[in-house]
Amino acid sequence: MIRVLLADDEAMVRAGVKAILDTDPGIDVVAEAVDGREAVELARVHRPDVALLDIRMPRLDGLAAAAELRRAAPDVAVVMLTTFDEDEYVARALGEGANGFLLKAADPRELLIGVRAVADGAAYLSPRIALRVVADLRGGRLTRHDDARHRVAALTGREREVLALVGEGLSNQEIARRLTLVEGTVKAHVSAILHRLDVANRVQAAIVAYEAGLTTAR
Repeated sequence: MIRVLLADDEAMVRAGVKAILDTDPGIDVVAEAVDGREAVELARVHRPDVALLDIRMPRLDGLAAAAELRRAAPDVAVVMLTTFDEDEYVARALGEGANGFLLKAADPRELLIGVRAVADGAAYLSPRIALRVVADLRGGRLTRHDDARHRVAALTGREREVLALVGEGLSNQEIARRLTLVEGTVKAHVSAILHRLDVANRVQAAIVAYEAGLTTAR
């Protein structure tokens, strides 16, 4: 069962998102918050697997809440759920450690896919957002290529294999099957990779993998 915390200051939006999540018997909304501050407090109490955070909320917005959750509850996967897809929001969300970015206008099935993906240890970006991230990477790849290759060179051979598969968007379970490893071993490798690369999450690690030439963005 995937435990989800939902934070949005609009009651009707919360009700709509919860109704969609409730259609999946494997997902349980364990707490609802009306702002970022309450979301952080409830996350400490309920320890959800995934926190769905609206970006624009009173007291503490979703981006600031994501940063606090990264420190207070690092095991909680954070997904930004918003009507806004401006580059500034995407960059800040990823910088604050978000594992996913979904648009409220997207197909409801995308919400379920995204929640399940991040709960399984993968990262998920709405296709519209992913296209913009890829375009940005292609536009500035030459200036970041050498730095990424230098950072990746510090990894072990096995860690580079795991990073390449993270860059392809595979979950820990899928990587374990691909490399014939125990899933717990993959989790340990991913944690070591994030630490060695000095990145906050799998999305940022995947970007380094792309910039270093370990994988190709599609």
